Amino acid sequence: MRFSNSVLLLIVLLLCSSVFAQETLINALEPFRPFLGKTFRGELAESTPEKPVVDISKWERALNGQAVRNLHSLNDGEYGGETIIYYDKDKQSLIYYYFTTAGFYTHGTMAFEGDTVISHEFVEGNENGITEVKSTATILEDGSLHNKSMYLKNGEWVEGHEATYIEAPDAELIFK
Repeated sequence: MRFSNSVLLLIVLLLCSSVFAQETLINALEPFRPFLGKTFRGELAESTPEKPVVDISKWERALNGQAVRNLHSLNDGEYGGETIIYYDKDKQSLIYYYFTTAGFYTHGTMAFEGDTVISHEFVEGNENGITEVKSTATILEDGSLHNKSMYLKNGEWVEGHEATYIEAPDAELIFK
């Protein structure tokens, strides 16, 4: 069977456009590109040898490049969550929702300032008295990510979690 040059060109263009479509992101989400398709491991600052607290975090492109998805699992599924980040055109802002295995969720905004992502979220249904979370995540020169948070707990801002995440391609994301 012989194909004409125009048929071959059409096939190549369709294949290329399919590959390109799988990789595209809207411009507002481009700063997340270095993390997409990667899995990271972070040991939280409060972790001890007797009681380690390890978080596995996986980043991926979602909804045809209109969103970014992050899944994370603490200590092989003791706790975990899923975040969907998207750009709200009306608000001209990155918006996200975070759903947890503990039965509560959060919603908030993110903004990039250089290599740092600044987040502010409102917590719905947390049984520990946490109603807001402010956090920063800084992309370090070696490609790792340093995350630090503060919680508004029972009306007072308190120190939250802190960890540095390094790429760990073999780390397994586990939910129970």
